Amino acid sequence: MVEARRLGGRAARKALRAAPLAEEDKAVRPGMHGGRFAPLTDLQVNRINEAVMDVLENIGLSQAIPSCIELLTKAGGKYTSEGRLTFPRSLVEDTVANAARNFELHGRDPKHDMELSSTRVYFGTAGAAVHVVDVDTREYRESKLVDLYNIARIVDNMEHIHFFQRPLVCRDMEIPRELDLNTCYACISGTSKHVGSSWVLPDHFDEAMKMLHIVAGGEKKWRQRPFVSSSSCFVVPPLRFAEDACYVLENTVRAGMPILLLAAGQAGATSPASLAGAVVQEVAETLAGLVYVNLIRKGHPAMIGIWPFVSDLRTGAMSGGSGEQAILMAACGQMGRYYDLPTGIAAGMADSKVPDAQSGFEKGYTTSLAGHSGANLVYESAGMQASLLGVSYEGFVIDNDMLGAVNRSVRGIEVNEDSMSIEVMRDVCVGGPNHFLGHDQTMSLMQKDYIYPEVGDRTSPKEWVEQGSTTVIEKSQAIVGQILSSHYPRYIDDATDEILRAKFPIRLPREAMRAN
Repeated sequence: MVEARRLGGRAARKALRAAPLAEEDKAVRPGMHGGRFAPLTDLQVNRINEAVMDVLENIGLSQAIPSCIELLTKAGGKYTSEGRLTFPRSLVEDTVANAARNFELHGRDPKHDMELSSTRVYFGTAGAAVHVVDVDTREYRESKLVDLYNIARIVDNMEHIHFFQRPLVCRDMEIPRELDLNTCYACISGTSKHVGSSWVLPDHFDEAMKMLHIVAGGEKKWRQRPFVSSSSCFVVPPLRFAEDACYVLENTVRAGMPILLLAAGQAGATSPASLAGAVVQEVAETLAGLVYVNLIRKGHPAMIGIWPFVSDLRTGAMSGGSGEQAILMAACGQMGRYYDLPTGIAAGMADSKVPDAQSGFEKGYTTSLAGHSGANLVYESAGMQASLLGVSYEGFVIDNDMLGAVNRSVRGIEVNEDSMSIEVMRDVCVGGPNHFLGHDQTMSLMQKDYIYPEVGDRTSPKEWVEQGSTTVIEKSQAIVGQILSSHYPRYIDDATDEILRAKFPIRLPREAMRAN
């Protein structure tokens, strides 16, 4: 038996690593359970909740549209002489108690479905970058529609990026209607993972729904498995509704599309500079949105998107990679767990302009704290640079490695009779080889307990030199090149695409969607 174990050696371990592994046997999977990190004490959480209820009941939100005012006042809310809509505590608490939980966000491919329950954590993209950075020249150029499609194809191949929300604004789409339609089209064309998108006006959303019904094979099939969610900026902090976005929100709910209720104040500018105050305001705004949604349709699948951003108070510029940002988002994740609501937060928004060492450490601690907070969805966790102003193709590949490692830390350590390994130690140490390298347990756990980087380097200096002394950026460039030259998915078949192009102003060239 001992001899059989010894025969494995390095070759056996390499063969084992090369063998495909069942999803349930992988070291990390989408939806690992977080929630071990709690930056707030129970007392602090309760105080924040009391402040949230106070804000909603006594300050409220301004600039509500007529339909919103009608819904809220019929449910017990008040429209004050100052033009503010207030939310009675009982209504907010009843909404939280009866809101949708434990639902799925669907992918085009069911293998990418995400169960939003308890502390399950998923990492994905998002953002509104207006530039793409060239890592060789360090130049920033305007982001285009083809970039969005290309990045969707890259993310489609990234195991540890679980969903795809558009990370950039297509600057070559100057007409808002065409921008909204083509953003959604490019995303669903490039990946079979769940997609998040957004719309400027309700008419744009309604037209996009017609497109999605065609792609899904009809409205009934769409409603059974809605594979796109809406990122709704229904508020303009501080504590004001956004008129056009509210009309889109109402249409979104009626169309059966899951919705991310996004409140993104910037500390010291559009939310209090106090981190606790920023949490209070953004939680209050998102709960106001949750009440709004549930008055339109009770139990509609909605996620609270508590996204307070940090400013560098010396300049007023956003600082997405700061330590304050990391702890602030983790606190928001904890508040989501307090209410037991499907929750999305943002992390990974490096201040660094390129995927360098600064980018690495900023993304590392912000995504780690976010994942461990137990928030269900961590947006903007890959590819983003310059506090969301820029995006890097290579960054998605590098950050995929990072997110795999972060997810492994979220998984934690299982402690049971087998994992404590007493019999294994006895086997190795008493008449055995006095090492564990070829032991059955070691071989079986190589992939089940351990995760390995794709572009990160673990070789010795000698091996590294012999292999060309490549950097993580150079390795990621090679992977990006391979994906973009070969991965042209057909998630929309040719016949359906012909229909879409006849009905809608699709601007993504066919030649960009096929291998040359």
